[in-house]
Amino acid sequence: MEAPVYWDLSSLFPALESPEFDTAFQDVLHGIQELGDLFDRYDVRRRVSMPAGETLAYGGLVDARWAALYDDVTLRLNTLREQMRTVSSFLGCLVTTDARNDLARAKDSELDSRAAFFSHLYTRYEGWVGSSDVDTLCLLSEVARAHEFHVRRCRALVVHQMPEGEESLAAELRTSGVSAWAKLHGTLTALLTAVVSKDGQEQTLPMSSVRSLAGDADRDVRRRAFESELRAWESVETPIAAALNGVKGFQSTLRRRRAWDDDVAPTLLANNLDRQILDVMQAACIEAFPDFRRYLGSKAKMLRLEHLAWYDLGAPVGDLNTRWTWRDAEEFIVSNFGEYSERMGNFASEAFRLRWVDATSRVGKEGGAYCTGVRPGESRVMMNFDGTFNSVSTLAHELGHAYHNLNMRERTSLQRITPSAMAETASIFCETLVYGAAMRSASPAERLALLDTSLQKDLMIVVDIHSRFLFEKAVFERRVERDLSVREMKELMLGSQRETYGPDIDPLHPYMWAVKGHYYGPCFYNYPYTFGLLFGLGLYTRFEKDPASFREKYDSLLSCTGIGSALSLAQRFGIEIHDIEFWRSSLDIVRGQIVEFEELARKACRD
Repeated sequence: MEAPVYWDLSSLFPALESPEFDTAFQDVLHGIQELGDLFDRYDVRRRVSMPAGETLAYGGLVDARWAALYDDVTLRLNTLREQMRTVSSFLGCLVTTDARNDLARAKDSELDSRAAFFSHLYTRYEGWVGSSDVDTLCLLSEVARAHEFHVRRCRALVVHQMPEGEESLAAELRTSGVSAWAKLHGTLTALLTAVVSKDGQEQTLPMSSVRSLAGDADRDVRRRAFESELRAWESVETPIAAALNGVKGFQSTLRRRRAWDDDVAPTLLANNLDRQILDVMQAACIEAFPDFRRYLGSKAKMLRLEHLAWYDLGAPVGDLNTRWTWRDAEEFIVSNFGEYSERMGNFASEAFRLRWVDATSRVGKEGGAYCTGVRPGESRVMMNFDGTFNSVSTLAHELGHAYHNLNMRERTSLQRITPSAMAETASIFCETLVYGAAMRSASPAERLALLDTSLQKDLMIVVDIHSRFLFEKAVFERRVERDLSVREMKELMLGSQRETYGPDIDPLHPYMWAVKGHYYGPCFYNYPYTFGLLFGLGLYTRFEKDPASFREKYDSLLSCTGIGSALSLAQRFGIEIHDIEFWRSSLDIVRGQIVEFEELARKACRD
């Protein structure tokens, strides 16, 4: 990059030490306590009735007075959630870009401890609403009708609540339990460095920079970086394994106490999906694994290798050696977002002008990328830009999330609760926009390189994501009995990779369980990415067929992702996600790219 690209957080607060932040921070802490007092005054907790036969059942009486209480509580809850989001996101932005910012970490920890109480209050709210007569509530309350999807979701959740005291204890223990383990992983990985030899010199690099060398054209550089990376992970394997055991143990215990059928079940409700959707999607993916292995075999031939190693998966092929400057990336995205619609182009231009993006890699900054909403319609994007087209694609992906946030600007906080599966829709769509734009003007050699970049991403989201699903499922099954050792985690990871990638990738990566922060957050934070990719590709084909009518429906879809099931939202575009044929049709787009890659690769090898 020509100059460091850091985000501007001053529109939120002038500084962490500023009176403005301190006031907002204290307002949130006081707001949580005041909400707790209100909940006690209104007796906001799971309601029960005792019908004939003395059988305990849900369906507490709803009258006009109770509906008015619901309105008051819901409006206050929405307001507080909005305030918390801004303060929490501001602290998160500081912590993830500077692991040594002790003040930010202290404030984040303080907020996290109070958020545990808020989490308990929110559980009480879900139980209070879900155990009421929700049909009558929606008849009597305009606020309830506006939040009907959330109201009925509370009804589905209430049957999985533990007694109130146990839910309170679980929320209180979260700070020193699962959250603490996740923070340990985040801190260790942000500060982790490795010594890499390149151009005759040894360099100590942050892990995000080491991993970016997987895309270097020199195989020896890739190999040395991979070996250095493994040594670095080995140096912290014990505390990270303890973190993973802690996270999965906590999650597994709560799942069983809340009487879910298995560890996947609560994630389906959280993603507004059902089991059939997951099953048919994964079945279609497994059918496509041989196609991806053909792609990998063709890539090996291009690289003149008998088989690929893990550090060859990101090796460049074709002719795409142009290094993108940050300015190039900005202009390309603004131009091509604008080709889709003036509204999206103007949005991207504003995001860059207002400096919503932090893109410079540095020690203390976490790897990966994310987008966080900070206020209605306003976001911040963190990434590590390395000048490759893949970085440009990542930037488009994260700005897609920000565009999604823009379209939910008029929704309340509760209406904006978007499941991970639908949250990936806009990001994949925007990635596809910039990929298509790059392909339109590409030479055959450039097309080969772009196809490879796209297929690498698809490989990760279809094949690697399934390996992560298998790994996490296996960890949950074993963690019921005891902690898993480092050796077991490595073996499970390698076994999952062999099952999905096939036998021809050697060596594999035994520490991907340490690399991927998703294991330390929500359960099964993996398959929603596959849903997002394939659903996004399916939507893009609808756009190509009828761009004019698609645009209006698409923005409306994004605005509704927190107030509708994935099934009902898909049906707006005539998509039936219970049918395996839809998922196969999306994967057919990827198969078409694999066929073109093979043809161009054969021609390149002959030449």
